[in-house]
Parts: sequence; structure tokens; C-alpha cells
Amino acid sequence: MGALVMWMAAGFAMLEAGLVRAKNTTEILTKNVVLYAIACTMYLLCGYHLMYSSDAGGFIPSFGSLIGEEHTAEAVLAGGDGAPYYSLRADFFFQVVFVATAMSIVSGAVAERMKLWAFLAFAVVMTGVIYPVEGYWKWGGGFLQEAGFQDFAGSGVVHLAGASAALAGVLLLGARKGKYGANGQVNAIPGSNLPLATLGTLILWLGWFGFNGGSELKVSDVGEANAVANVFVNTNAAAAGGVIAALIVARLWFKKADLTMALNGALAGLVAITAEPLAPSAVAATLIGAVGGVIVVFSIVTLDKLKIDDPVGAISVHGVCGIWGLLAVPLTNSDATFGAQILGAVCIFAWCFIASLVVWAILKAVMGIRVSEEEEYEGVDIHECGMEAYPEFKTSK
Repeated sequence: MGALVMWMAAGFAMLEAGLVRAKNTTEILTKNVVLYAIACTMYLLCGYHLMYSSDAGGFIPSFGSLIGEEHTAEAVLAGGDGAPYYSLRADFFFQVVFVATAMSIVSGAVAERMKLWAFLAFAVVMTGVIYPVEGYWKWGGGFLQEAGFQDFAGSGVVHLAGASAALAGVLLLGARKGKYGANGQVNAIPGSNLPLATLGTLILWLGWFGFNGGSELKVSDVGEANAVANVFVNTNAAAAGGVIAALIVARLWFKKADLTMALNGALAGLVAITAEPLAPSAVAATLIGAVGGVIVVFSIVTLDKLKIDDPVGAISVHGVCGIWGLLAVPLTNSDATFGAQILGAVCIFAWCFIASLVVWAILKAVMGIRVSEEEEYEGVDIHECGMEAYPEFKTSK
């Protein structure tokens, strides 16, 4: 399951490469490969310890490093409450691909105008500290867990966290040149490769079965096996509902079958169901995903009206629909309450947004976070990476 989630790194890379202009493709690919490596290294060095080695019910995690000693055969065979039933290294690997997913969300939102090394510097802090702290609050047994906050596979812990960090960066970074004109005009900046964007979306859809299914954590008895199968069905149903709803809304609103909205509809449905993919019926999961598909279209248009430039729709897909997913949990899970869900959403957003805003501001003051106007015009591929993704063709300006 962890390997399926790791493959989502390829999905994000292809999706973002398809939705940016050709002159910025190499840089976005570099970001996605290197951020995965940084996430793996920082989570190994300190992130995993922060997230899973702290006191129950707490707010501030215990500082430390590395993974810790592997479970002994004696401890596993002893059984009983609290006995481990999977390898500690398996748990680390499954969790590390989640932190990389959260960081991948940031990549697309700040695309085409952010300095590569500023982005990578932020990735160090995001994956080593910011994400593990809020992850501890819920999955590490912290105060959100004690408060009854429900987030099965990470609509909040992963997706809202990544979107909050992205929003902070976008607000300090500003919009791409030419995106917004006078009198509220919004100028479309088409992506360079819709086949790649479609491939990326389908890879993410595939990886999501590991994302949600693996969060059941075991499959070694009939009950757990049935639960994983149910999670698979609901995950798929929500994505399908998101595609259909987004496409219908786009057709009614724009009078066109907008492929990019359909792709974001699939991702919106997947994000929405991630908070609770086990409890709903398949029909309910389809409806939860469909609502996500509707929301994402309105959110993308609204952010553009607010002049918040997000080239791939990441803030809408992962942030707005992440919140919807959290709020939908009590509709099918009687153990969840709207109060606890709102508390979790507010705490995750506030921490990730404010902490990220501080880090982005420091980076802006120290090294700058935006490329020059000339570099943006010519493309960040040449200036940041020294190579073009499509050298046989003249890049668009």
C-alpha cells in the first residue's frame, strides 16, 4: 500500500507538468522528484519521531530523531492490547509517503514563478516539522485524537495541511504575470500537455487505493479484509461521482466539457472521501464525491476572482474539498461530531498556514522566493535548471 502511495509522486509530477507551460516543465519535474527525497530524509531524521513518539493528548510533541528500534518477535507474539501487529519500518514507510504527498500539493500551487531553491528550503521545514506536528495531534495520539476528531486517511492531516501551506506561499508570491488584467479580468493560461495531466490524474486515482485502503493498517482477518475492500469501492465511487458532477457543472456554466475541471473533479472526490472511506455506503460515497466535484469548480472560479493564482487548482482540490470531506464524516459515522471536525479543520489550517507564512516570509527576506520578471517571461527551466523539457520545439513566451 505504501508503494502505491509512493507512485502518487509520479501522478503529481505528470499532472503538474501537464498543467504548466512548456517553458516551466523541467523545473516542476525537478521539484517533484527532489521534494520526495527531502520528505523521506527529513521524516527519517526527525519527522517520524515528532509525530509518533509523544505523549497522548498533548499539543507540543517530544523532540527526537530517527525511527527507533524494530518490534521484537516476542512483543508481536505476546498479543493483547497495545501489542504491535506490523513492522515499525513498514509503518515508517507508509507514513513517509504521506508527508511527501502533502508537500507535493504545494508544488503545483506555486508553479511557474517560484525559485527552485526557496521551494526546496521550505520543503525541509514542512516535511521535518510543520506536517509532523499537526500529524501528531491526530494520528500520533495528540489533543485532536482525544477530542474525537475523525480523519481516517488524511483529508485534513494531509490534504488540508498541504493546501494551507500552499495558500500561504501563493499569497506572498503573487500571481503569474498576465494572469489578471484590469477590471477583474481573468486571463486563462493553458497548460502545455493535457494528455500528461490526464495520465497524472489516473495515476493519482490508482495510488489513492493505497492511500485509503492502506490506512486500515492490516488485512489479516476476514473483518479487516472486508473493510479494505469496502474502502476500495467507496474510494473509487467518490472519484467517479466527482468527475461526473464537475463535468456537468462545467457544461452548464461554461457551455463546454472542460477536461481540467473533470480531472480536478476526480481529485476533489478522492480528497473528500479520504476523511471517512469506510463508513458510507457506495451510493453515499458517490454523493460525497459528487459534492466535492461541484465545490471544486466553484472554488477554482472564486479563487481566480480573488486573484489567488493557483495554476493546478491545488488549494481548491485539497484545501476546500478537504474541509468538505472532514465535515461530511458525521453524516455517515455516528462516532464523529461536527464540533470535533470543525475544531480539527481550524487547528490544522491555522497551524499550517501561520507556520508556513512565517517560513515563506523568512525565505522571502533572506533569499527571495520569486524569480525575476525576465526569468518568468523566458521560463524557469532555462534559468533554474539549464535545460528545456521539449528542446525540439520553440518554447512559448
